[in-house]
Amino acid sequence: MSTYKIHPIVVGTKIFDKGMMTYQHDYGKQYTIPIYTWYLEGGDKKILVDTGLMGVIQSEDREKAIGGRIYTFEEGLGRWGLKPEDIDVVIHTHLHNDHCENDFKCENAIFYAHEKELERAYDPHPLDFRYLADFIEDIDKAGKIRRLDGDADILPGIKVVHTPAHTVGGLTVLIETHKGTAAISGFCTILENFYPPKQITAMEMEIIPPGTHVNVYEAYDQVLRVRDMADIILPLHEPKFASMDTIPDDLEG
Repeated sequence: MSTYKIHPIVVGTKIFDKGMMTYQHDYGKQYTIPIYTWYLEGGDKKILVDTGLMGVIQSEDREKAIGGRIYTFEEGLGRWGLKPEDIDVVIHTHLHNDHCENDFKCENAIFYAHEKELERAYDPHPLDFRYLADFIEDIDKAGKIRRLDGDADILPGIKVVHTPAHTVGGLTVLIETHKGTAAISGFCTILENFYPPKQITAMEMEIIPPGTHVNVYEAYDQVLRVRDMADIILPLHEPKFASMDTIPDDLEG
């Protein structure tokens, strides 16, 4: 089976209330999250998970907050000798704008997304203001999007599982590495969601659901499910990875 190295590349940040990540926990606390594109190195394809933001704020304060450099999409790929047109495959965890704004630059790629994400992008509920179909409409019209209706094998060593926690069509990406299976979560969380502090576990809760979700009970179950299906957990907005070049090599232990 193919194994991969995972390169987290920060291509944007957001500053907001921490409760947007951690349901019923740490409301009122300002928090800065990194927005990643994840380059999966291995095999004969150039693969990304999500493409991040197009308009990137690069500031010393934000880099200090996340503990790592912030890049434009082109700068980030360039660190690994790549250009957007070199990308063969893009796998989308979901289609909120901060995960797909650079799709159009990957002109030679095939894109994978859950069909329910496409439905929401084109016909969003008023609460779904993070969907902006403009960022995926052209590639869809060009026939470059492969719609998935559930779990699927994408390439040897890479599969997706449907995890509707943050959005109805969220896809968690499972990647085989030389240190076991890594899971890039299909929902917006940080490591604290998967491994909460004592004040949460003392209330007999094993995890913290994402702060924004479709159904909080199902979201709880999906976070728990992903935690238990992988050896390495990579939440979509965990700041810890902003200082790392390569996973699992840069992880402790």
